[in-house]
Amino acid sequence: MSLNDAFRALDRQECLRLLAKAPVGRVVYTRQALPAVLPVNFSLDTDASVLLCTSPGSDLVAAIDDVVVAFEADEFDAVARSGWSVVVTGRATVVTDPAEHERLTRTGPRSWMPLHDAAFVRIESEMVTGRELRGALGVAH
Repeated sequence: MSLNDAFRALDRQECLRLLAKAPVGRVVYTRQALPAVLPVNFSLDTDASVLLCTSPGSDLVAAIDDVVVAFEADEFDAVARSGWSVVVTGRATVVTDPAEHERLTRTGPRSWMPLHDAAFVRIESEMVTGRELRGALGVAH
């Protein structure tokens, strides 16, 4: 198997299909002018945007509201040297519409942390890229 056979770019639909089954991803943003990465649970909304659920007063909400961020999720098998990675880039906004907030309370992601009140953050899927590595065991290093 050549390197070109082992690696392939994923189209938008494949990326979204893979994201829909991933339980955790990472938000990439700027904190105090430095890069920051935070693992979060999430879900995809019907418009393919990434939804996060967190505390309204969290540092994350303050740092990413109305800012372009990246979101990455992946799955890898180290033994088989295979897996995939998907990156969504887009503007993050806190959901403020009461009807939309109510809908997401019923259908959106649930925070893994106990929350008294929940804030939902939507990351628009303006740019979606992904790649897959399929069993590169035969590739020489």
